Amino acid sequence: MYISARSDYALRAMLAVAAGGGETPRPDGGDGGRPDGGGELVKAASLAQAQGIPLSFLQGILLDLRRAGLLHSHRGTEGGYALTRPASEISVGDVLRAVAGSLTTVRGLPAEDAGYHGVAAGLRDVWLAVDGAIAVVVDRTTLTDLLTRQEQEQEQTPAR
Repeated sequence: MYISARSDYALRAMLAVAAGGGETPRPDGGDGGRPDGGGELVKAASLAQAQGIPLSFLQGILLDLRRAGLLHSHRGTEGGYALTRPASEISVGDVLRAVAGSLTTVRGLPAEDAGYHGVAAGLRDVWLAVDGAIAVVVDRTTLTDLLTRQEQEQEQTPAR
């Protein structure tokens, strides 16, 4: 599996939106899964600056995430981006697929499209197994899992 800058930036942006309160409140009155119940919009320029991502590159990534149904965008001076679902319901795999397509590629094609014959015929099964193993990890890991891990690490780090 190759993690492109685009994929890395997309995950960093989604985590920043989730941590910054970019979740849309649920119709049931829930707080969108944020432990602190925040709900502010996060601006693209703020994301770019905080994460060290070129703004023009980030804007394309945010568009892909919006098209995939992971982000809402709100226009205007008070606008910004918000998650469409709670962070606990958005997996790393959701984000990766939104910006990169297949998790595993072989010569630029999805692993399931790899075709072999003769002595190499078994390679397709290997690539599919690799793809499946990666999917298990990234589909099981949510944005909330990553944010919670980061919070726990900060709590365990002694103050100087």
